[in-house]
Amino acid sequence: MKSSDSEIVFCDNHILVAVKPCDLLTQPDDSGEVSLEAFAKEWVKKEYHKPGSVFLHAIHRLDRPVSGLVLFGRTSKALSRLNEQ
Repeated sequence: MKSSDSEIVFCDNHILVAVKPCDLLTQPDDSGEVSLEAFAKEWVKKEYHKPGSVFLHAIHRLDRPVSGLVLFGRTSKALSRLNEQ
């Protein structure tokens, strides 16, 4: 699977929800392989014409062989509040 098999299903000012296909990393690691987080950050940059770095952090992770929805916090405040829940 490639990040091109991923899709963004919801995004607002606070959260982003993306589809993670099986065999894709949720977050980057030392392997240098593509991750859902990298795909989602690039999507935000393009969609919102955002220069510079994009804040985006997974609220939870799915193991590599698992597919499903992954929730990302788009701001540190959203991340903190979602982690509390």
